[in-house]
Amino acid sequence: MNPNAMNLAPKPGPAWPRRLSARALAAIAALALPLAACSEAAPPAPVGPPPLEGAKLGGPFELTNGSKETVRWSDFDGQYRIVYFGFTNCPDICPTDVQRTMQGLRQFAGEYSEAADKIQPIFITVDPARDTPAKVEEFAAAFSDKLIGLTGTQEQVDAAARNFGVAFYLEEPEENGAYNVQHARYTTLFGPDGQPIAFLPSDEGADAVQAELAKWVR
Repeated sequence: MNPNAMNLAPKPGPAWPRRLSARALAAIAALALPLAACSEAAPPAPVGPPPLEGAKLGGPFELTNGSKETVRWSDFDGQYRIVYFGFTNCPDICPTDVQRTMQGLRQFAGEYSEAADKIQPIFITVDPARDTPAKVEEFAAAFSDKLIGLTGTQEQVDAAARNFGVAFYLEEPEENGAYNVQHARYTTLFGPDGQPIAFLPSDEGADAVQAELAKWVR
């Protein structure tokens, strides 16, 4: 036997107790808790294919943000995208949908912050005649500093709406010139490759939005 090997064995004595006391075990467990909290769990793996897999939704656009800069669909490559078409003068539906969507995203971020960082929410107006860059920026900022508001010429907005399957039309103006815009009410989640994944149930509330995001965003 190698005489040096014998020196590697632990020596018996008080420094090597056979059992730890309950108090010592509790102290070790308490020290381990902060370490466990630093490790963020990833959302569970998806079950089945995305509901919108293969759907012809989404596509190239050129629009304008609140800083009057041109924004393209390709600018968001590599990010998940939440897209909602609406208008800032909408009396109730648009603000409610956007509020619930952003609240759901915040709840998702509270549980899966790293995954949430990969999501870019986008609001696109269907009323560019009234929704200037400054107005869509103000509208978006009222709900989240992550939300981007986009507008453009009527032709640019029409083209984007067609690509995203969003129909809309302007109702007859009132005597004072005010008018409403009827539009499809979709909140759509797209993947990092720009392909559609699922409709987010913003009509069902923030909890439903959070649950749907947790199914697909990684």
